Amino acid sequence: AISLWGGRGAMGAYKYMEEFGRRKQGDVSRFLSRMRAWEYRQLPGLVRLTHPSRPDKARRLGYKAKQGVVVYRVRVRRGGRKRPVSKGIVYGKPVHQGVTKLKPKRNLRNQAEEKAGRRCGGLRVLNSYWVNQDSVYKYFEVIMVDPMHTAVRNDARLNWICDPTHKHRELRGITSAGKKYRGLHGKGHGYGKNRPSVRAVLRKNTSLSLRRYR
Repeated sequence: AISLWGGRGAMGAYKYMEEFGRRKQGDVSRFLSRMRAWEYRQLPGLVRLTHPSRPDKARRLGYKAKQGVVVYRVRVRRGGRKRPVSKGIVYGKPVHQGVTKLKPKRNLRNQAEEKAGRRCGGLRVLNSYWVNQDSVYKYFEVIMVDPMHTAVRNDARLNWICDPTHKHRELRGITSAGKKYRGLHGKGHGYGKNRPSVRAVLRKNTSLSLRRYR
């Protein structure tokens, strides 16, 4: 039994790791993140891991240490999004001529999932979580599942992802990170205009629909 941080009493291993991860400004956490960031910078932008670096977080998001479930660490460049035009020239009206100071619609965690999903086309993205960051990059770990593996197809809690409707969930905004940038994580007042999507609501509210015989 471990008694730390305000006398919470006995704490299990995963709970201890969760509390440890929450205190990012602690001396040990800062030293560890600095060392890991240096290590991550020496490695490629997308690396397959033998095990998650945050087992407590990974397990909360659906990770199981079994065949067919893998973890990739993905590196994403921080900051806004420049408009991808040659020499900064936009051949259009002045309202669209901004190149810098633009913000991406999709968040960085979703971009990391997209990177992993495109590289590993045969796997399905289950979820992802933040692990580290420095001044240039953010690092996320993406949990991926092999939909053709027998161990996955026989797992009643996991085989929903084998359905073909879940191909490239990360590219269609269906993962948790995708639903967040679409504004689907909230309920109640103010969120009614986000469902089923902002575009669908706009189309419904602005289009004139008349009955044939009226």
